[in-house]
Amino acid sequence: MRKIEHIGIAVKDLEVSNLVFEKLFGAPAYKFEEVESEGVSTSFFMNGPNKIELLAATNPESPIANFIDKKGEGIHHIAFDVEDIVSEIARLKGEGFIVLNEIPKNGADNKLVAFLHPKSTNGVLIELCQEIK
Repeated sequence: MRKIEHIGIAVKDLEVSNLVFEKLFGAPAYKFEEVESEGVSTSFFMNGPNKIELLAATNPESPIANFIDKKGEGIHHIAFDVEDIVSEIARLKGEGFIVLNEIPKNGADNKLVAFLHPKSTNGVLIELCQEIK
C-alpha cells in the first residue's frame, strides 16, 4: 500500500452534502460519477493532496443504503493506492484478512477495487485501489 487514495463518506443526499463539502473546502467537487454495479452516485473533492469521496445510494438495496440504515451518515471506508491489486489481494489473504471480492472490479475514478471486511481490520472497511491503465 503506497498511500491513502481517498476517504469515502456515506451520505443520504449527495446534492445537500456536496454543498456542505464545497463550503468546507472552499471549492466544488471536481468529479461526479455513478457506479451502477455498486448502486451509488459519487462526487470527489480535493483538499491539498487529499481526496474525499462522497457516496449516496441510488437504490435501497445498495451497500451504502445498508450502511446508512445501520450506522447513519459518516466515514464508510479508507482506500489505499496499490501498484498491483491482484498481488496485494493474495498477500493480504495470506496474512489472514477477509477479502470481500477476490477478483478486482471496476470502481469509481478509473480504478480497479477490492475490499477487506471490517471484521478483519478493526472495524474499518478497507478499499484497495489500482489505477486502470
